Amino acid sequence: MIKIGIIGGSGLDNPDILKDPRLISVDTPFGKPSSALKVGQIAGVEVALLARHGVGHTIPPSNVNFRANVAALSSHGCTHVLATTAVGSLRQEIQPGHLVFPSQFIDWTKKRASTFFDGDRVVHTPMAQPFCPNLRALFASTATDLGLPFHKDKTVITIEGPRFSTRAESHMFRQWGADVINMSTVPESPLAREKKLHYAAVAMSTDYDCWHEEEEAVTWEMIQQTMHANADRVIRLFLALIPKIAATTDECNS
Repeated sequence: MIKIGIIGGSGLDNPDILKDPRLISVDTPFGKPSSALKVGQIAGVEVALLARHGVGHTIPPSNVNFRANVAALSSHGCTHVLATTAVGSLRQEIQPGHLVFPSQFIDWTKKRASTFFDGDRVVHTPMAQPFCPNLRALFASTATDLGLPFHKDKTVITIEGPRFSTRAESHMFRQWGADVINMSTVPESPLAREKKLHYAAVAMSTDYDCWHEEEEAVTWEMIQQTMHANADRVIRLFLALIPKIAATTDECNS
């Protein structure tokens, strides 16, 4: 049975989109997740919402218990995970307010627990396609139907945070081929792969990071303002997308 987990990032930590919502407190072998699961239905499909940074955004990126979050959704029976995230744009054409559906990531984090298999069992997880290709295709087709501005097949680089990049780092990331930058995709994506979940991210461009010297330097206030202004786009996308997921036979290897 299809059951969908939504990981709400900055600006989307507690959207009011579920029918008959209720809260479920979950514990995992890796500790408690960032929030209780808010469960209910969208178009008859079972959905569980989890606030990555806690309800009210109280947990900084480096302190998020990513393993507990992914384990909580997996133990609840989720088969698919739709993750939202705020990103800075590293490309002129990815304007603030645009949606991005990344297909690759670069890991520039430094201290996060990034696997469930750090005990006696050695597991090497394939990561050539870190985001479910079928979900990414559904994201793009649904965004097209809704007339939402988006970019697909892009690379996101995840930094440790909580600080933003220096200008030198921002230029370096551009040279590496990264298109957007955030603080949350890793280790969330590889952990979801280890749990055999179909995972894909909807990234919302909020700013031009700091490489674009003609633009104002990024601030947290700027990110919040743009995220809240564009949260409706992501909600519209999910409301249209989730029935399509339930009606699709997902045969990818994610």
